[in-house]
Amino acid sequence: MSLRYALVALLTGRPMTGYDIAKSFSRSVAHVWHAPDSQIYPELHRMERDGLLASVEVAWGRKGTKKEYHVTDAGLADFRAWMESPLAPQRQRDPVYLKAAYFDFADPAAVREQLRRQQEYWTEQLRMLEGTRATLLDRSHPTLAARLAKLDEREAERAVRFKVYAYDGLIARARTELDWIAEGFALLEELSP
Repeated sequence: MSLRYALVALLTGRPMTGYDIAKSFSRSVAHVWHAPDSQIYPELHRMERDGLLASVEVAWGRKGTKKEYHVTDAGLADFRAWMESPLAPQRQRDPVYLKAAYFDFADPAAVREQLRRQQEYWTEQLRMLEGTRATLLDRSHPTLAARLAKLDEREAERAVRFKVYAYDGLIARARTELDWIAEGFALLEELSP
């Protein structure tokens, strides 16, 4: 269900076509809620059917058209209701930690390779998140800039600060993951024959 709200959040900036949504999603909302295009397009259709989005046909190419989606009043009301209701904490379900708990069954070289891949992933994530945070602070992030254009300065400041707050949490998580991976390498060295 959170994909629905991630899409509404993205569309609060400006109306977009499905293609524009998928492209913008990968540069912003996907940092906090991952969804492939194969999930985005069907959800857009369901949301339109449910009255949360409306679309208009816009010219595309020489003879074609595309749907351009915008959030309806019902969509904004549903989004606000979701935003104001607390989420139930969810239990962790991460195969990386499951495997780590049973590394004693794996060859040390295989463990080292798994740790290396995780380290590579989180290093790239950290770089990307810090870069995105910088574009939020200077207000140059395209998705944010579109939304800020419709807000007064007080509302814009709130929008920027809360987005930076979310990215600060993601950055802290990436750093924690990298620290944990470094501990894994040290433990592997300590316990290896």
